Amino acid sequence: MVMQVAPGKTKIGWIGSGVMGSSMCGHLVEKGFSATVYTRTKEKAQELISKGATWADSPRAVAEQSDVIFTIVGFPSDVREVMLGENGALAGSKEGNILVDMTTSQPTLAVEIAEAAKAKGVHSVDAPVSGGDVGAKEARLSIMIGGEKEVVDALAPCFEAMGKTIVYQGGPGAGQHTKMVNQTLIASNMIGVCEALLYGYKAGLDLETVMQSVASGAAGSWSLSNLAPRIIGNNFDPGFFVEHFIKDMSIALEESKRMGLSLPGLALSHQLYLAVQAQGHGRDGTHALQLALASLAGFDWKTRS
Repeated sequence: MVMQVAPGKTKIGWIGSGVMGSSMCGHLVEKGFSATVYTRTKEKAQELISKGATWADSPRAVAEQSDVIFTIVGFPSDVREVMLGENGALAGSKEGNILVDMTTSQPTLAVEIAEAAKAKGVHSVDAPVSGGDVGAKEARLSIMIGGEKEVVDALAPCFEAMGKTIVYQGGPGAGQHTKMVNQTLIASNMIGVCEALLYGYKAGLDLETVMQSVASGAAGSWSLSNLAPRIIGNNFDPGFFVEHFIKDMSIALEESKRMGLSLPGLALSHQLYLAVQAQGHGRDGTHALQLALASLAGFDWKTRS
């Protein structure tokens, strides 16, 4: 039987308070969920602690004090450590607990976690998100969910506190596969956004005026509306890190290879982003692709010279 999840009743655990995780957990606390948190750097959890969250010194300790444990960390290796490691969340979980990984990670790892959790009487859900730092702050993320339907339904109060588009995709790993579809769509679109702005600039157009014509038409996209203004304003702060996007594309390419698919557009974007990282922008936002493409064109985008 799956527990009833509700504010004031369910104790949540949260592992990872980065660009998105801090806002996401904050929404749950604001809704009335008591929270125990862990992140590698305690200072990053101070905002949540100031809102009433309790600090724990390991993922295992978080799970020992929680009913539902959420994770959103960096890489699949991090997911494996905080979920399946000796001091991981599963080790500290009791029968009936629910593990929810919201990291973009490997579908095969999501299945592995689900199987390990089931053997201990624990439920597991993979629920990666899209929407970046703004979507996290404004609680309007798209959440793509894999796992047992009954468990996913029980988690609705939590998901509704963090997201706007909440869709059940199927069994374990289905959420991660859907996120790979999402990242594949974004990968090629970002090339188009950056190249279009380069073209407009070289043609001598006022880019903000150009945006008035193209952003709401057939060429419109989330990346164009949300990231193009940042590019124009030379704001390359991360809503989503370049190095994490490279990780996501690598996973998608590995999965496509396993399925016998050739995805040349994704492969091109992956190579371009490796160039962005090589130029020192791995911790900038994904729209820093503009800097690498401008360099190929022989000028510095930030100085426009």
